[in-house]
Amino acid sequence: MRLKVASYNIRKAIGTDRRRNPERILQVLREIDADVVALQEADRRFGQRAAVLTPHLLEEHSDWRSVGLGMRATSMGWHGNALLVRKGATILDCQQLHLPALEPRGAVCVDIAMDGAIGGEAVRVIGMHLDLSGLWRRRQAAAILQHAAHRAPGPATVMMGDLNEWSRASGCLSDFARDFHFAETGPSFHARRPIARLDRIMVSRALRVAACGVHQSPASRVASDHLPIWAEIVAA
Repeated sequence: MRLKVASYNIRKAIGTDRRRNPERILQVLREIDADVVALQEADRRFGQRAAVLTPHLLEEHSDWRSVGLGMRATSMGWHGNALLVRKGATILDCQQLHLPALEPRGAVCVDIAMDGAIGGEAVRVIGMHLDLSGLWRRRQAAAILQHAAHRAPGPATVMMGDLNEWSRASGCLSDFARDFHFAETGPSFHARRPIARLDRIMVSRALRVAACGVHQSPASRVASDHLPIWAEIVAA
């Protein structure tokens, strides 16, 4: 009874070779084969902010569908944050989280149920991409934790994304650590020479990380400037 999750800053599908290639991102996601994926920088930055992974690509070339979070007709996510789930998963609820910030920032939340995953119980997944400023990261972490506490008691919770935090001992990571366990995935940035643990997966006390890691492959080292991280989650 396991749920495999992954988090991936896809950098609008622009690889380390400076080429935009959405199909390469899908190849990496197929290699990981997670049940739920949190994406960051999933929409283009300018214009209509169209989704990088189009509905056609997902429908024809993947086992996932995008959770309907886009506020624009052509977008996949909310401020670039998107969630992918297996096509057979049941979406019970989804919403956008407004975060305090100088530049547009947000988080996304979905409650899902999947056959055989965590005993068939519902799981809440929150995806995020936090600010470059440490002060704003802590404010954003406080808003996310307040949202999670306000909705409790509820499903067991997985939170993941690009937290932009270098130090485990301070900042927003210390705030999250009061209520959540971290998956020890390892460094994921920069993709060509990973030294920083900017990407994180966290689970509530009702869950346990059975296995986790950073996905390194020829495709992942060139598809984005971040490597994807993953974790297998079981009931505590």
